Amino acid sequence: MSTVALHHVQDGPRDAPLLVLGPSLGANVSMWSSQAAALSDAFRVVRYDHRGHGGSPAPPGPYEIADLGRDVLGLLDALGAGRVHLGGLSLGGMVAMWVAIHAPERVDRIVLCCTSARLGPPEMWRDRARRVRGEGLAAVAPPVVERWISPAGHAADPERTRRLEAMLAANDPEGYASCCGAIERMDLTGELAAIRAPALVIGAAGDLATPPAEHAARIAAAIPGARLEVLEGAAHMANLERPDAVTELMREHLR
Repeated sequence: MSTVALHHVQDGPRDAPLLVLGPSLGANVSMWSSQAAALSDAFRVVRYDHRGHGGSPAPPGPYEIADLGRDVLGLLDALGAGRVHLGGLSLGGMVAMWVAIHAPERVDRIVLCCTSARLGPPEMWRDRARRVRGEGLAAVAPPVVERWISPAGHAADPERTRRLEAMLAANDPEGYASCCGAIERMDLTGELAAIRAPALVIGAAGDLATPPAEHAARIAAAIPGARLEVLEGAAHMANLERPDAVTELMREHLR
C-alpha cells in the first residue's frame, strides 16, 4: 500500500530540534495542544493525524501498523527531516515503536505514553470495527471516551467529554475501522529490544485501556535503558488529565 500524505500542524522555531507527535486511535492533532504550546519554546513540534483521522485521507483498507509507520516516514521525508524526536499516545505510540524498530536511523529519542506492544483481545477490535461500519462512529464514541478520562476527570469537566466524543465521531468510519484492524493484528513484543533510541515510557494508574502493569511496564522492561513513569490521577489520555506532568517528563527526557 502506498503512503498517505498526513495532515499535520507545526509550532515552534523552524530551526529547533524536531519533535513529532502521534495521537490516539480516534483522536486528532488537538489532543497534543497543551504539550505543543509548552514545548514549542525549545522544539519544532509537529502533530499529525493518522490516516482516516482528522484532516488525513482514508484510503481503502485493510491497514497494518507498518502502513501507518510508513506514513510517518513519508511525513519526515516531506519535512526534510533526518533524525527526530518521536512520541505518541496509544496508537501513536504503537506507530512510534514501529518506526523506531524499522527505521532506527530516523529516531533520536522516543516518548511512549499509555500504549501497548500488543493490545488484545483481537475479537474486541473486530467487534468494534464491525459496529463502526454498521452503526457509525457516534455509536462507539461515548463508551470509548469514557475510558479515555478518569471518572473524576469527567465529573470535573463534562464539556471536555462532549468535545472528545465529537472529535471521535468526526473521523472517517472506514478509516477508523481499518485502524482497529491494524491494532488487532499488531504484535511488536518480540521486536522491542531492537529499539536503541533512549525511551521514556509513561503510564497512568487509572488507565483501563492499557493498564501500566500489563503494558507500560513490559515495554520499559523490553527496551534497553528505558525509563518508566506511572502517573496518578489520570486514565488513558494522561496528557489531557495531567498535562503539566506529562509535559515536564517529556521536556526532561528530550533535552
